[in-house]
Amino acid sequence: MTRRLAEVAKKVGVSEATVSRVLNDKPGVSRATRQAVLSALDVLGYERPTQLRGERARLVGLVLPELQNPIFPAFAEVIGGALAQLGLTPVLCTQTKGGVSEADYVDLLLQQQVSGVVFAGGLYAQADAPHDHYRQLADRNIPVVLVNAAIEHLGFPAVSCDDAVAVEQAWRHLASLGHERIGLVLGPGDHVPSARKLAAARTLGDLPDEYVARAMFSIEGGHAAASRLIDRGVTGFICASDPLALGAVRAARRKGLGVPSQISVVGYDDSALMNCTEPPLTTVRQPIESMGRAAVELLNARIGGSSVPAEELLFEPELVVRGSTAQAPRD
Repeated sequence: MTRRLAEVAKKVGVSEATVSRVLNDKPGVSRATRQAVLSALDVLGYERPTQLRGERARLVGLVLPELQNPIFPAFAEVIGGALAQLGLTPVLCTQTKGGVSEADYVDLLLQQQVSGVVFAGGLYAQADAPHDHYRQLADRNIPVVLVNAAIEHLGFPAVSCDDAVAVEQAWRHLASLGHERIGLVLGPGDHVPSARKLAAARTLGDLPDEYVARAMFSIEGGHAAASRLIDRGVTGFICASDPLALGAVRAARRKGLGVPSQISVVGYDDSALMNCTEPPLTTVRQPIESMGRAAVELLNARIGGSSVPAEELLFEPELVVRGSTAQAPRD
Protein backbone atom coordinates (compact mmCIF):
# COMPACT_ATOMS: atom_id res chain seq x y z
CA MET A 1 0.00 0.00 0.00
CA THR A 2 2.81 2.41 0.92
CA ARG A 3 4.61 1.66 -2.32
CA ARG A 4 1.42 2.27 -4.29
CA LEU A 5 0.90 5.64 -2.59
CA ALA A 6 4.47 6.66 -3.33
CA GLU A 7 4.33 5.65 -7.00
CA VAL A 8 1.00 7.36 -7.65
CA ALA A 9 2.09 10.49 -5.79
CA LYS A 10 5.27 10.69 -7.85
CA LYS A 11 3.35 10.14 -11.09
CA VAL A 12 0.88 12.94 -10.36
CA GLY A 13 3.24 15.28 -8.53
CA VAL A 14 1.25 15.48 -5.30
CA SER A 15 1.79 14.30 -1.73
CA GLU A 16 1.08 10.78 -0.56
CA ALA A 17 -1.47 12.27 1.84
CA THR A 18 -3.40 13.69 -1.13
CA VAL A 19 -3.35 10.31 -2.86
CA SER A 20 -4.60 8.69 0.34
CA ARG A 21 -7.51 11.16 0.55
CA VAL A 22 -8.54 10.33 -3.00
CA LEU A 23 -8.30 6.57 -2.46
CA ASN A 24 -10.41 6.85 0.69
CA ASP A 25 -12.89 9.15 -1.07
CA LYS A 26 -12.27 11.98 1.40
CA PRO A 27 -13.07 15.67 0.74
CA GLY A 28 -10.48 18.43 0.37
CA VAL A 29 -9.09 17.43 -3.05
CA SER A 30 -9.83 19.33 -6.25
CA ARG A 31 -11.70 17.55 -9.02
CA ALA A 32 -8.70 17.85 -11.39
CA THR A 33 -6.31 16.34 -8.85
CA ARG A 34 -8.76 13.59 -8.05
CA GLN A 35 -9.06 12.65 -11.72
CA ALA A 36 -5.29 12.77 -12.14
CA VAL A 37 -4.80 10.35 -9.24
CA LEU A 38 -7.42 7.95 -10.61
CA SER A 39 -5.82 8.10 -14.07
CA ALA A 40 -2.40 7.40 -12.54
CA LEU A 41 -3.81 4.32 -10.81
CA ASP A 42 -5.06 3.06 -14.16
CA VAL A 43 -1.82 3.81 -15.99
CA LEU A 44 0.29 2.10 -13.29
CA GLY A 45 -1.94 -0.96 -13.35
CA TYR A 46 -3.37 -0.68 -9.82
CA GLU A 47 -6.97 -1.56 -9.08
CA ARG A 48 -9.20 1.25 -7.97
CA PRO A 49 -10.74 1.06 -4.51
CA THR A 50 -14.13 -0.62 -4.56
CA GLN A 51 -16.06 2.59 -4.01
CA LEU A 52 -14.38 4.23 -7.03
CA ARG A 53 -14.67 1.45 -9.56
CA GLY A 54 -17.97 2.68 -10.90
CA GLU A 55 -16.32 5.68 -12.49
CA ARG A 56 -14.89 5.37 -15.96
CA ALA A 57 -11.22 6.29 -16.18
CA ARG A 58 -10.26 9.61 -17.78
CA LEU A 59 -8.03 7.68 -20.15
CA VAL A 60 -8.17 7.93 -23.95
CA GLY A 61 -6.50 5.39 -26.19
CA LEU A 62 -4.48 6.79 -29.11
CA VAL A 63 -3.87 3.89 -31.48
CA LEU A 64 -1.25 4.31 -34.23
CA PRO A 65 0.05 1.80 -36.79
CA GLU A 66 3.71 2.84 -36.39
CA LEU A 67 6.07 5.61 -35.36
CA GLN A 68 8.65 5.34 -38.15
CA ASN A 69 6.56 7.48 -40.50
CA PRO A 70 6.91 10.98 -38.97
CA ILE A 71 3.26 11.82 -39.69
CA PHE A 72 2.08 9.59 -36.84
CA PRO A 73 4.24 11.12 -34.08
CA ALA A 74 3.06 14.50 -35.37
CA PHE A 75 -0.59 13.49 -34.95
CA ALA A 76 0.21 11.97 -31.54
CA GLU A 77 1.75 15.23 -30.34
CA VAL A 78 -1.26 17.34 -31.37
CA ILE A 79 -3.91 14.89 -30.17
CA GLY A 80 -2.10 14.10 -26.92
CA GLY A 81 -1.68 17.78 -26.11
CA ALA A 82 -5.31 18.58 -26.85
CA LEU A 83 -6.49 15.67 -24.67
CA ALA A 84 -4.30 16.79 -21.77
CA GLN A 85 -5.77 20.30 -21.96
CA LEU A 86 -9.18 18.73 -21.35
CA GLY A 87 -7.98 16.71 -18.36
CA LEU A 88 -7.89 13.48 -20.34
CA THR A 89 -4.86 11.19 -20.22
CA PRO A 90 -3.67 9.82 -23.59
CA VAL A 91 -2.50 6.22 -23.69
CA LEU A 92 -0.27 5.68 -26.74
CA CYS A 93 -0.75 2.30 -28.42
CA THR A 94 1.65 1.59 -31.27
CA GLN A 95 1.41 -1.61 -33.28
CA THR A 96 4.52 -3.66 -33.94
CA LYS A 97 5.12 -6.22 -36.64
CA GLY A 98 4.56 -9.64 -35.16
CA GLY A 99 3.73 -8.05 -31.80
CA VAL A 100 0.70 -6.44 -30.21
CA SER A 101 -2.11 -5.98 -32.72
CA GLU A 102 -4.74 -3.28 -32.95
CA ALA A 103 -7.35 -5.73 -31.63
CA ASP A 104 -5.07 -6.61 -28.69
CA TYR A 105 -4.77 -2.94 -27.80
CA VAL A 106 -8.54 -2.55 -27.91
CA ASP A 107 -8.89 -5.40 -25.41
CA LEU A 108 -6.33 -3.76 -23.11
CA LEU A 109 -8.03 -0.37 -23.38
CA LEU A 110 -11.41 -1.86 -22.56
CA GLN A 111 -9.91 -3.49 -19.46
CA GLN A 112 -8.70 -0.04 -18.38
CA GLN A 113 -12.24 1.40 -18.79
CA VAL A 114 -11.09 4.07 -21.23
CA SER A 115 -13.31 7.06 -21.88
CA GLY A 116 -12.72 6.88 -25.62
CA VAL A 117 -10.34 5.94 -28.43
CA VAL A 118 -8.77 7.85 -31.32
CA PHE A 119 -7.44 5.77 -34.21
CA ALA A 120 -5.03 7.23 -36.78
CA GLY A 121 -4.04 5.19 -39.81
CA GLY A 122 -5.53 1.94 -38.54
CA LEU A 123 -7.12 -1.15 -40.00
CA TYR A 124 -10.37 0.80 -40.49
CA ALA A 125 -8.78 2.17 -43.69
CA GLN A 126 -8.29 -1.32 -45.18
CA ALA A 127 -11.38 -2.99 -46.58
CA ASP A 128 -9.97 -6.53 -46.35
CA ALA A 129 -8.63 -6.24 -42.78
CA PRO A 130 -10.42 -7.62 -39.68
CA HIS A 131 -12.81 -5.12 -38.10
CA ASP A 132 -14.46 -7.03 -35.25
CA HIS A 133 -12.66 -4.95 -32.60
CA TYR A 134 -14.35 -1.80 -33.92
CA ARG A 135 -17.74 -3.43 -33.54
CA GLN A 136 -16.76 -4.39 -30.00
CA LEU A 137 -16.17 -0.71 -29.18
CA ALA A 138 -19.45 0.28 -30.82
CA ASP A 139 -21.38 -2.41 -28.93
CA ARG A 140 -20.02 -1.04 -25.64
CA ASN A 141 -20.85 2.52 -26.69
CA ILE A 142 -17.21 3.66 -26.32
CA PRO A 143 -16.69 7.03 -28.05
CA VAL A 144 -14.40 6.61 -31.07
CA VAL A 145 -13.02 9.04 -33.65
CA LEU A 146 -11.08 8.03 -36.76
CA VAL A 147 -8.37 10.09 -38.46
CA ASN A 148 -8.45 9.86 -42.28
CA ALA A 149 -10.66 7.85 -44.58
CA ALA A 150 -12.30 4.66 -43.37
CA ILE A 151 -14.35 1.84 -44.84
CA GLU A 152 -18.07 2.46 -44.88
CA HIS A 153 -20.59 1.44 -42.23
CA LEU A 154 -18.36 1.55 -39.15
CA GLY A 155 -20.58 4.25 -37.70
CA PHE A 156 -17.84 6.45 -36.19
CA PRO A 157 -17.18 10.14 -36.86
CA ALA A 158 -13.96 10.86 -38.76
CA VAL A 159 -11.70 13.76 -39.64
CA SER A 160 -9.91 13.39 -42.96
CA CYS A 161 -7.64 15.22 -45.31
CA ASP A 162 -9.40 15.53 -48.69
CA ASP A 163 -7.61 12.94 -50.84
CA ALA A 164 -9.27 14.12 -54.05
CA VAL A 165 -8.10 17.71 -53.57
CA ALA A 166 -4.60 16.51 -52.65
CA VAL A 167 -4.26 14.56 -55.90
CA GLU A 168 -5.72 17.41 -57.92
CA GLN A 169 -3.16 19.84 -56.49
CA ALA A 170 -0.27 17.46 -57.20
CA TRP A 171 -1.50 16.51 -60.68
CA ARG A 172 -2.06 20.10 -61.82
CA HIS A 173 1.36 21.07 -60.49
CA LEU A 174 3.10 18.33 -62.47
CA ALA A 175 1.01 19.03 -65.58
CA SER A 176 1.89 22.73 -65.39
CA LEU A 177 5.55 21.70 -65.52
CA GLY A 178 4.95 19.82 -68.76
CA HIS A 179 4.75 16.27 -67.40
CA GLU A 180 2.51 14.11 -69.60
CA ARG A 181 3.41 10.70 -68.20
CA ILE A 182 2.24 11.05 -64.60
CA GLY A 183 2.13 7.98 -62.39
CA LEU A 184 0.81 7.14 -58.92
CA VAL A 185 2.53 5.20 -56.14
CA LEU A 186 -0.26 4.13 -53.79
CA GLY A 187 -0.87 1.88 -50.82
CA PRO A 188 -2.46 -1.61 -51.01
CA GLY A 189 -5.51 -2.19 -53.18
CA ASP A 190 -7.94 -2.26 -50.24
CA HIS A 191 -6.59 1.00 -48.73
CA VAL A 192 -9.44 3.53 -48.80
CA PRO A 193 -7.39 6.78 -48.97
CA SER A 194 -5.38 5.31 -51.85
CA ALA A 195 -8.59 4.31 -53.63
CA ARG A 196 -9.86 7.86 -53.29
CA LYS A 197 -6.61 9.24 -54.69
CA LEU A 198 -6.79 6.88 -57.65
CA ALA A 199 -10.42 7.76 -58.40
CA ALA A 200 -9.59 11.46 -58.33
CA ALA A 201 -6.57 11.01 -60.62
CA ARG A 202 -8.63 9.19 -63.23
CA THR A 203 -10.85 12.28 -63.59
CA LEU A 204 -7.90 14.61 -64.17
CA GLY A 205 -6.13 13.15 -67.19
CA ASP A 206 -4.84 10.10 -69.00
CA LEU A 207 -3.82 7.50 -66.43
CA PRO A 208 -3.13 4.06 -67.91
CA ASP A 209 -3.24 1.15 -65.49
CA GLU A 210 0.48 0.58 -66.04
CA TYR A 211 1.14 4.04 -64.54
CA VAL A 212 -0.29 2.94 -61.17
CA ALA A 213 1.84 0.95 -58.73
CA ARG A 214 0.98 -0.42 -55.29
CA ALA A 215 3.35 -0.66 -52.35
CA MET A 216 3.56 -1.02 -48.61
CA PHE A 217 3.98 2.35 -46.89
CA SER A 218 7.76 2.48 -46.60
CA ILE A 219 10.80 3.88 -48.40
CA GLU A 220 11.61 0.38 -49.65
CA GLY A 221 8.08 -0.07 -50.97
CA GLY A 222 8.23 3.26 -52.76
CA HIS A 223 11.60 2.38 -54.27
CA ALA A 224 10.34 -0.89 -55.75
CA ALA A 225 7.06 0.58 -57.06
CA ALA A 226 8.63 3.70 -58.56
CA SER A 227 11.37 1.65 -60.21
CA ARG A 228 8.70 -0.24 -62.16
CA LEU A 229 7.01 2.99 -63.25
CA ILE A 230 10.27 4.60 -64.33
CA ASP A 231 10.86 1.60 -66.62
CA ARG A 232 7.42 2.31 -68.13
CA GLY A 233 8.32 5.91 -68.94
CA VAL A 234 6.76 7.84 -66.05
CA THR A 235 8.47 11.19 -65.38
CA GLY A 236 6.13 12.70 -62.76
CA PHE A 237 5.26 10.83 -59.56
CA ILE A 238 2.39 11.40 -57.14
CA CYS A 239 2.98 9.35 -54.00
CA ALA A 240 0.53 8.47 -51.22
CA SER A 241 3.01 9.27 -48.44
CA ASP A 242 6.32 11.04 -47.92
CA PRO A 243 8.26 7.79 -47.27
CA LEU A 244 6.93 6.43 -50.59
CA ALA A 245 8.09 9.63 -52.27
CA LEU A 246 11.57 9.32 -50.75
CA GLY A 247 11.64 5.78 -52.11
CA ALA A 248 10.80 7.15 -55.57
CA VAL A 249 13.69 9.61 -55.33
CA ARG A 250 16.00 6.73 -54.39
CA ALA A 251 14.72 4.64 -57.31
CA ALA A 252 15.46 7.43 -59.78
CA ARG A 253 18.98 7.89 -58.48
CA ARG A 254 19.70 4.16 -58.52
CA LYS A 255 18.84 4.27 -62.24
CA GLY A 256 21.19 7.19 -62.81
CA LEU A 257 18.39 9.73 -63.26
CA GLY A 258 18.36 13.21 -61.77
CA VAL A 259 15.66 14.54 -59.44
CA PRO A 260 14.16 16.92 -60.48
CA SER A 261 16.00 17.32 -63.81
CA GLN A 262 14.63 14.06 -65.23
CA ILE A 263 12.16 12.74 -62.63
CA SER A 264 9.78 14.88 -60.53
CA VAL A 265 8.32 13.56 -57.28
CA VAL A 266 5.42 14.81 -55.12
CA GLY A 267 4.85 13.32 -51.66
CA TYR A 268 1.91 13.46 -49.29
CA ASP A 269 1.75 14.55 -45.60
CA ASP A 270 4.59 17.13 -45.33
CA SER A 271 5.89 15.23 -42.34
CA ALA A 272 8.91 16.34 -40.32
CA LEU A 273 12.22 17.02 -42.09
CA MET A 274 10.84 16.87 -45.65
CA ASN A 275 12.37 20.32 -46.20
CA CYS A 276 15.75 18.87 -45.19
CA THR A 277 15.94 16.04 -47.73
CA GLU A 278 18.04 16.25 -50.88
CA PRO A 279 16.35 17.64 -52.80
CA PRO A 280 13.77 19.14 -50.42
CA LEU A 281 10.52 17.30 -51.10
CA THR A 282 7.56 18.85 -52.87
CA THR A 283 4.57 17.44 -51.02
CA VAL A 284 0.91 17.94 -50.15
CA ARG A 285 0.57 19.02 -46.53
CA GLN A 286 -2.07 17.56 -44.25
CA PRO A 287 -3.38 20.17 -41.77
CA ILE A 288 -2.29 18.07 -38.79
CA GLU A 289 -3.00 20.69 -36.12
CA SER A 290 -6.56 21.38 -37.29
CA MET A 291 -7.38 17.73 -37.86
CA GLY A 292 -5.98 16.58 -34.52
CA ARG A 293 -7.82 19.23 -32.54
CA ALA A 294 -11.06 18.51 -34.39
CA ALA A 295 -10.74 14.80 -33.58
CA VAL A 296 -10.35 15.59 -29.88
CA GLU A 297 -13.30 18.01 -29.91
CA LEU A 298 -15.53 15.34 -31.46
CA LEU A 299 -14.34 12.73 -28.97
CA ASN A 300 -14.80 15.05 -25.99
CA ALA A 301 -18.32 15.87 -27.11
CA ARG A 302 -19.16 12.17 -27.24
CA ILE A 303 -17.55 11.56 -23.85
CA GLY A 304 -19.68 14.39 -22.46
CA GLY A 305 -22.83 12.71 -23.70
CA SER A 306 -23.50 14.89 -26.75
CA SER A 307 -24.76 13.34 -29.95
CA VAL A 308 -22.13 13.43 -32.69
CA PRO A 309 -23.15 12.40 -36.24
CA ALA A 310 -21.15 9.55 -37.75
CA GLU A 311 -19.95 11.84 -40.51
CA GLU A 312 -16.60 12.65 -42.07
CA LEU A 313 -15.15 16.14 -41.76
CA LEU A 314 -12.93 16.90 -44.76
CA PHE A 315 -9.96 19.22 -44.35
CA GLU A 316 -8.25 21.07 -47.20
CA PRO A 317 -4.63 20.10 -47.92
CA GLU A 318 -1.95 22.49 -49.17
CA LEU A 319 0.63 21.91 -51.91
CA VAL A 320 4.13 22.81 -50.69
CA VAL A 321 6.47 23.26 -53.66
CA ARG A 322 10.13 22.55 -52.99
CA GLY A 323 13.02 21.13 -54.96
CA SER A 324 11.88 17.66 -56.07
CA THR A 325 9.74 18.92 -58.99
CA ALA A 326 10.80 20.81 -62.13
CA GLN A 327 10.05 21.14 -65.83
CA ALA A 328 9.58 17.80 -67.59
CA PRO A 329 12.60 16.62 -69.59
CA ARG A 330 12.41 17.07 -73.33
CA ASP A 331 12.36 13.86 -75.31
